[in-house]
Amino acid sequence: MKGQWTLIFGFIFALIISVFAVINVNSVTVNYVFGTAQWPLIIVILTSVLMGGLIVGSVGLYKVFRLQQQLKKVTKEKEQLKIDLEKCQQGETVTEIEAEEVIEEDGTKSEG
Repeated sequence: MKGQWTLIFGFIFALIISVFAVINVNSVTVNYVFGTAQWPLIIVILTSVLMGGLIVGSVGLYKVFRLQQQLKKVTKEKEQLKIDLEKCQQGETVTEIEAEEVIEEDGTKSEG
């Protein structure tokens, strides 16, 4: 349901931006670092909205990528801990060498 509301709000936002842009069709001067140019305000508004959307989308994709990497790392650590727990329940002990391998892969020393 959340995805549907996001889509509806996205359409409403796009409609508001479109109406606002169509009302403002006058030419404006756009100052660049290397010069100036005359552009219709509708183009300036739509370009600004699209650039903002691309920036927000890029940041969101980066965050998703980082979270996927973190999930993969935590899942791998969980599987290793599950194996160690099964060994302990069967009467075997986790050697210090195996524990150091887990610490080296993780980069941190777990408390406990």
